[in-house]
Amino acid sequence: MSNGAETRIRRSREKILAAAEEVFLRHGFLGTNMDAVADKAGVSKQTVYAHFKSKEALFIEVVEAMTGGAAQEIGEYLEDSFGDRPVAEYLLEVAADQLTIVLTPRLMRLRRMVIGEVERFPELGKSLYLNGPKRSIDRLARACEHYTRTGELNTPDPQKAAIQFNWIVMGAPTNAAMLLGDDGIPGQEELRNHAREAVRIFLCAYAMEHTNEK
Repeated sequence: MSNGAETRIRRSREKILAAAEEVFLRHGFLGTNMDAVADKAGVSKQTVYAHFKSKEALFIEVVEAMTGGAAQEIGEYLEDSFGDRPVAEYLLEVAADQLTIVLTPRLMRLRRMVIGEVERFPELGKSLYLNGPKRSIDRLARACEHYTRTGELNTPDPQKAAIQFNWIVMGAPTNAAMLLGDDGIPGQEELRNHAREAVRIFLCAYAMEHTNEK
């Protein structure tokens, strides 16, 4: 296959995914059909099926693209370069980035939609988890290991500590956004203050100076 043909196929696929994202988020899984996606993308229904064999397969691709895109924005695909950054500075940056990038109307609508379909399509929930919270937790676990080695943290179980920090950061704001809709998404100043408080609470439990006092 020539480079030109490969480029056309890739662009066609990207166009369909972008259109499908918009249609799914607007109408939900049950309210979406392949005709609507084809119309939105400006391609034939046959072209949509050439790329995606079913609506379910297309939906899974949309979920993975959206969650993977958020992970890339946060930097979860990259190996962190900690340098000589203090642990509090690193954790605040990670927490603020996660809150800002994840707590958007677009990703909250996706999360609600996936939860609504998870009984029929459990692979959707798995995809959302693996590309979302699991990536965040694994990244934080690597940080806990690093800062324990440098003597700033005391985390005997870095994975458990990472889970705790992740949900201290994300739990309450995500729950509000899920149940209250767009109005439940906190503003930037509130998110920043929440991130600072999450770091403070975590360090009270795991910072070396605190654990030595116990």
